[in-house]
Amino acid sequence: MSNQPYEGYDENHDPYDRQQQPQQAQAQAWPGHQQQSYDDPQAAQQYTQQWQGQTWDTQVQQSRPAASDLAYFPPQNYQAAPQSYDPYAQAQAYAQPTGPEVQPPVAPAAEGYGPPSLAGNARITDAQRARLEGRSPIIEPGMQPAALTAVLGLLLAVTAQVGSYALVVPLVVLQAVTAAGWFRLNGMWPARQGIALAFAGALVADVALLAAGRENGPAVILGTLGVWVLLSLVMQLRSHADPDTRITSLMATVASAALAIVAAGHLAADPDAVTVGAAAVAVAILARALPLPTVASVVVSLLAAAGAGIAVGGMTDMGAKGALLGAVAAVCALIGHRVASYDYPSRFVHFTAGVALPLAAAAPAVYVLGRALG
Repeated sequence: MSNQPYEGYDENHDPYDRQQQPQQAQAQAWPGHQQQSYDDPQAAQQYTQQWQGQTWDTQVQQSRPAASDLAYFPPQNYQAAPQSYDPYAQAQAYAQPTGPEVQPPVAPAAEGYGPPSLAGNARITDAQRARLEGRSPIIEPGMQPAALTAVLGLLLAVTAQVGSYALVVPLVVLQAVTAAGWFRLNGMWPARQGIALAFAGALVADVALLAAGRENGPAVILGTLGVWVLLSLVMQLRSHADPDTRITSLMATVASAALAIVAAGHLAADPDAVTVGAAAVAVAILARALPLPTVASVVVSLLAAAGAGIAVGGMTDMGAKGALLGAVAAVCALIGHRVASYDYPSRFVHFTAGVALPLAAAAPAVYVLGRALG
């Protein structure tokens, strides 16, 4: 209801002012009769209608006369009163005008969501709103995730020259972040079982490579990947979710396990190739995060990676061949960077998938070109 005063209402006059002196209190007149005054102040206050609050929406507290005091009032010819007294409904009946042109108040409909709009509708995602507005639903991770990728890449490059057991430490971190980031990138969170299964596959591949040696790298990686695909199928068959959810979860689990296991290619590759490739990826991702147009940024990234490949290759036995390895590893890294930028990713995605996917995607190129060029 509106809080505006009615016509003819004097704002300076409050008929329900309880600050009046007792001797000046008067009882409220009943409808259709003249106002009666009483000498007793307590009796007058007893029959004065009391209202609490400033609006009609507040609770009404009304004192009713006792049955023995009804003798003070002259007999009235009232119609039969309803069984239950609702002061709020009676107040609304007096406050709202009546007439054929007045429509009864309509109860609000059940709350729901309207169709998606271009702005102001929280039901649609940022990616959907961007598509409706003609914008690209791509947000790149930025400089901070790129710096973390560079740090992790430099750790891989340095530990590869130390030995396999030193290399496995940053590699395990890379595989864990890859498994967690891929599930979150697909909008599945929490997915503890899938993340644990994918990460377990990566650990098994690492242990098998350490036991079998680099020369058996392809057999170990492919064998582990095949076993983990079967385990993912078994896990989804035991799930009680609906078929669509199980299919989506199966694809995410298989892809996450594949990426985490393939990242073990750094452990199977030649150490010099790992050093050159990881350094090239680190430089390429840092260059990609610079505030440049997309095309210019990609070109600068590839050139920087090739230059880093030549520089680091000169420190190893790769030599000038490191330029090719660095450029190809940078192409794979930029693909992983692009995947981590898709569909308005969250900050968690940027600091997991955005950090790990460039290095994980570059592992096959590092292994193949390392074997070919070495």
